[in-house]
Amino acid sequence: MNASCPDLHAGIFTLKPEALVDYLASKQVSPQGPAAGMRLLTFYISHSAKRLSPTRLRRLEKARKLLQARMDRELRERPAA
Repeated sequence: MNASCPDLHAGIFTLKPEALVDYLASKQVSPQGPAAGMRLLTFYISHSAKRLSPTRLRRLEKARKLLQARMDRELRERPAA
């Protein structure tokens, strides 16, 4: 496996939105921070949206909103340099 490729487990995108956000924001998956997890999630949604059920797509969109909120919160809490 490529060193720059995160360690994703099979079925990751079937998790509940909250669990998916926790996983994608973890240092194990996104050493560069939650933005890398957001890129993975956005890529998955955009490339599989036509094959997903409406329910599953809504759950992934909810996860994207939760991850964005986490990123915004972390940015606000970051000390000014």
